Amino acid sequence: MQVTAHKRRKAAAKPTIKPASDHLLERIRETLLLFGGEAHRRDVIANVARETGFDVKNIPQDFEAAVILSFEETVRDEVRRAAHGFYLKFGEGSHRWSVKLPETAH
Repeated sequence: MQVTAHKRRKAAAKPTIKPASDHLLERIRETLLLFGGEAHRRDVIANVARETGFDVKNIPQDFEAAVILSFEETVRDEVRRAAHGFYLKFGEGSHRWSVKLPETAH
């Protein structure tokens, strides 16, 4: 009888949460600029969903969660927050999202 030893595979590393998609962040930024620099997050999500091709009356929960997570991760990271210009109009926990408007040349 021949016994074959099976090689044990290393346990797959748990997937790490990737930084928010730059493409999604850019859509959030464009939406906020379109709305004058600030908007309620539900309006941002609806506009980004529409631009992405989703029916705004039936936005998938995972897409909505991805938009929220992208914005929140960026706001909590000082370097990324500065790079994208995002901030919470009324502080932590606020659903009023804002972006610093580009300075206009005078």
